[in-house]
Amino acid sequence: MLRRLYKDQPASFSFTPANLAWAKGQISKYPEGRQASAIIPLLWRAQEQEGWLSRPAIEHVADMLGLAYIRALEVATFYFMFQLQPVGSVAHIQICGTTSCMICGAEDLVAVAKELISRTPHTLSADGKFSWEEVECLGACANAPMAQIGKDYYEDLTGEKLRELIERFRMGEVPVPGSQIGRYAAEPVGGLTSLKEFESGRKQFNASVQAAVDLKDTVKRIDGTEVPLTTPWLGKPAAVTPAKGREVEPKPGAGAVADATGATVQEAKASSPGKPKSDGNAPNATPLATPEARASGQAGGVKPAGLSAPKDDKADDLKLIVGIGPKLEALCNRLGFFHFDQIANWTPGEIAWVDENLEGFKGRVTRDKWVVQAKILAAGGSVAEAEAAAKA
Repeated sequence: MLRRLYKDQPASFSFTPANLAWAKGQISKYPEGRQASAIIPLLWRAQEQEGWLSRPAIEHVADMLGLAYIRALEVATFYFMFQLQPVGSVAHIQICGTTSCMICGAEDLVAVAKELISRTPHTLSADGKFSWEEVECLGACANAPMAQIGKDYYEDLTGEKLRELIERFRMGEVPVPGSQIGRYAAEPVGGLTSLKEFESGRKQFNASVQAAVDLKDTVKRIDGTEVPLTTPWLGKPAAVTPAKGREVEPKPGAGAVADATGATVQEAKASSPGKPKSDGNAPNATPLATPEARASGQAGGVKPAGLSAPKDDKADDLKLIVGIGPKLEALCNRLGFFHFDQIANWTPGEIAWVDENLEGFKGRVTRDKWVVQAKILAAGGSVAEAEAAAKA
């Protein structure tokens, strides 16, 4: 199935302060240089906050983790747990349509969803409260047919049971998840025939259902109004830093707009210095520069000569180069780069240095062909000409 970004995107995204604290707590689990491992929980939290994953949310998470946007987009589009379009304000219903559920009545569940929510999947109901889709196997085959509603599994369903669940959700109830015919877990419908000693001393529900009942958040959105202990592995809560607003302009770069699919061309060449490098353990791996080497400016090429201030106190508008936005322009200025002719004269070694030292934006010089664009703009060419050269 082709998964694309939704055609209508919000202008910006930022975590609530409490959700930001939670996100930073997740990042702190991983050692320096491995923060990208937190991408799935951070994308999930962004979805929990808003209900679905927008392009600004995906890019915001990528910025937090120092990832190229395309790498975050790859994760968001790969996993069906991430919704790339608005979902119902009360619940999104994912109906399993794979073999076990299909032969046990999943088609009846789909028929109810079409009747009560929308004729087509990924479409909001008339009141905006519900949406639905058919998904691949969710792993509850013994209790087929089933559907995931919000965060939890509702199993042993029939068309009528799903109809009843939707109505109860619509009325503000949160029905108990799990088997809807009274099974404790996935034992035979007629009850246990062996290991009966395990029936004594157990809680009212199995572990998954019990957690849902105790937490009471099966379809609840998490806005972070309460901050839990987000870093128990450190023995203290993560510090809360207020989230900063994002530029309205979509990234990457000035004038870069989404195509009809809602995505932009962002993949770097395999040889690009901006591509993530190996940790050095794999064969033919490119060793990562040490923090000391990066700090001394000796990692990856030679630093270009910079200026302490723009010539005649008037800097060129570097945002005219496709791939440079306000943050990158400010970073270039801090490095002493204010003019097109400076960038136009960079040697391959200098390009490599800048690519390596654009913290959070590594590899952008090569990927977006800054030097080619800068030569055109320095010679008086138009932005359209520079953009065409960047895409060539």
